[in-house]
Amino acid sequence: MPFYHHLGKIPSKRHTIFKKPNGDLYYEQLFGTIGFDGMSSNLYHEHRPTQVKEIGKHYSVAPKIAKANNIQSYKLRGFDVKPEEDYLESRKIVLTNSDCNIILAAPKLSQEQYFYKNTDADEVLFIHKGTGVLRTHLGNLTFKYGDYLVIPRGVIYKIEFDTMDNRLFIVESYQPIYTPKRYRNWFGQLLEHSPFCERDIRRPEELETHSEKGDFVIKVKKQNDIFEMVYATHPFDVVGYDGYNYPYAFSIHDFEPITGRIHQPPPVHQTFETSAFVICSFVPRLYDYHPESIPAPYNHSNIDSDEVLYYVDGDFMSRNDVEAGYISLHPAGIPHGPHPGAVERSIGKTKTEELAVMVDTFKPLEVTEEAIQIGDDSYYKSWLD
Repeated sequence: MPFYHHLGKIPSKRHTIFKKPNGDLYYEQLFGTIGFDGMSSNLYHEHRPTQVKEIGKHYSVAPKIAKANNIQSYKLRGFDVKPEEDYLESRKIVLTNSDCNIILAAPKLSQEQYFYKNTDADEVLFIHKGTGVLRTHLGNLTFKYGDYLVIPRGVIYKIEFDTMDNRLFIVESYQPIYTPKRYRNWFGQLLEHSPFCERDIRRPEELETHSEKGDFVIKVKKQNDIFEMVYATHPFDVVGYDGYNYPYAFSIHDFEPITGRIHQPPPVHQTFETSAFVICSFVPRLYDYHPESIPAPYNHSNIDSDEVLYYVDGDFMSRNDVEAGYISLHPAGIPHGPHPGAVERSIGKTKTEELAVMVDTFKPLEVTEEAIQIGDDSYYKSWLD
């Protein structure tokens, strides 16, 4: 994150004596990325955060590739992913490359028996259905429909859902996730032309501090394996921290669309970025106001990137036969654009109510077996007259 956050109790200086009321020491931990050059926070624990009692079973969660060198456009029926009780088991990788995994999940139950930590990737959880609380060792965040939950790698968390009907669109990124640099000044502040500002970003407010000892299971993801590790103390034993590395929430409903006299290019919808892909938000907005404008997007070729569009809600003007929860994949090098009739339908329209999340990757995406099970194999023919 490009701005500072402080929660709980911390000493006045880093790396100095910080005592509990009984005179014992709190234990400091630097929680950072990219060596000592990236975002970091300084945490203060009730117990040493290094006490591993046991390393148990591990199992692979590597995606099974169905099409590695894909050139075909696909439509995936996301809500056809069957709900699973367990949060981790519910996560189905549908598209993947060496920079990211794109995941659909329909968990029915809250995490109760274990904590989770992804040591490989930052995670962006988009909440399509469901409400609840993201509990982390750096504080808690409530969430609802339309929220992005950005969880940096290494954050220990549990998700508590209020209902059993939950749908998540998840992006795992092997690169750190940032707000777009063109929206920020050289100090990191979001500028006036940014479609959102710091007021829209919700930081953790409630810090849980547990001091219990016992057997605490953390499922840790590392190099496409899940390891079950047992720690001797409760993972949520942080009494305070400060810094720039922490989870946060941002609602797609707080994204302010950028419009113009003629159709604007996709980058105006950008919400997050890495060095390997971007995430964009398409939200309800007024259409272009040139008297002869065509509101429908123009045909274009993604020469250097694959385009993934996750349809959330509303009327998807440029597509025929698309419903909430669908995913379209348009691979690099192949032109795509509005479906037949969409351009004509759009002329004269003044606004759109569409809501969607787009991921554009600079490396080709591989299609997994999970995707094939929910895919429309004839979608690439849908532009024929």
